[in-house]
Amino acid sequence: MIPQDKRLLGGVAGAVLLAAVGGFSVARCTSDPSAPGATGNASAPAEEAKAEAPSDTVVMTAERIKNAGVVTETVKSGGLGAEIVSQAIVTASPSGEAIVTARAGGAVTRIFKRLGDPVGAGEALAIVESRDAAQIAADRTAAAAKANLAQKGLAREQYLYKQKVSARVDLERAQAEAQAAAAEARRAQVAAGAANVTRDGRGVIVASPIAGRVTAENVSLGAFVQPETELFRVADPRLIQIEAAVGPADAQRLSAGDRAIVELPDGRTVDARVRAVTPTLSGETRAATAVLDVSGAALQPGLAVRVRLLPSRGDISSSIVVPEDAVQTVDGRDAVFVRTQQGFRARFVTLGQRSAGRVEIVSGLAAGQQIATKNAFLLKAELGKGAGEEE
Repeated sequence: MIPQDKRLLGGVAGAVLLAAVGGFSVARCTSDPSAPGATGNASAPAEEAKAEAPSDTVVMTAERIKNAGVVTETVKSGGLGAEIVSQAIVTASPSGEAIVTARAGGAVTRIFKRLGDPVGAGEALAIVESRDAAQIAADRTAAAAKANLAQKGLAREQYLYKQKVSARVDLERAQAEAQAAAAEARRAQVAAGAANVTRDGRGVIVASPIAGRVTAENVSLGAFVQPETELFRVADPRLIQIEAAVGPADAQRLSAGDRAIVELPDGRTVDARVRAVTPTLSGETRAATAVLDVSGAALQPGLAVRVRLLPSRGDISSSIVVPEDAVQTVDGRDAVFVRTQQGFRARFVTLGQRSAGRVEIVSGLAAGQQIATKNAFLLKAELGKGAGEEE
């Protein structure tokens, strides 16, 4: 009986061991975080978020769009026949630039401003010590003294005339002398003010008539300058205008108030308005000049730009014109990238005529939509990258 009892105890122990091993395996399968089921649950939200974006959409935040240098533009109706494309230059408006000169000859004794410094209206740029300034100051003082003396003589003659001591002709002579002396004093005062003579009368103040920045200087400390010599130029970058050369036929289509789009070298665009068109043609270029007013943009005078003029009397067209860089090839078809809340969406379009780096969109795009222009090829690359990952 003893052998049978041993076999019975061995069978029971084996069953208990088998149950323990099975329970441990089940517990490991259900609680191990590295199991395939657990991994699928962790990556599910990312896959779902990626799946929410359509295959023709590039998801980009506004900050990422800015960092990538992608420039957008709101498109408007108007075919190539309605546009006048011209090269132009940014210039200072007549009230936006000042040439500052020395009002009297002399030596430069002090310089307060240098190239690029900000300047306020009436602020001193330099001081020129001058004998002419001393003479102007002396004339002012002498004229004021003579006017004062003439006024006292007039008062005395008036008293004598009332006392019937002096003749009327003496009173009239005193009145004329007082008026002449007062006029001379005013002339000397105006001359001193125009020359901007210093208080001590030793020099003249070279001051800027407008606020802005010093854009040019031609002055050295101690140098002798002649009267009316240009020493500084001051320009206000906010007071600018754009001058565009247009042909005779195009000039007849333009009117004051017509809209224009200024294309900057960095890809940005600025809205402008036609202020005037010169009635005569330039002798060298045989072209008229369209003067554009720009608001809300500080551009540097001398900057070369390209403008697109949209004349009110131009050809009527429902087509939309965009830069050629905005059109990309996606899946063998022409497309542009339209701005959305998520980023950009590829929109297939039908192209028309091309001219001067511009192309007509015959269909597939509506006026008022915002599309990517500069660096649109980056969006195409992002779209291709997303398609490759899906495959």
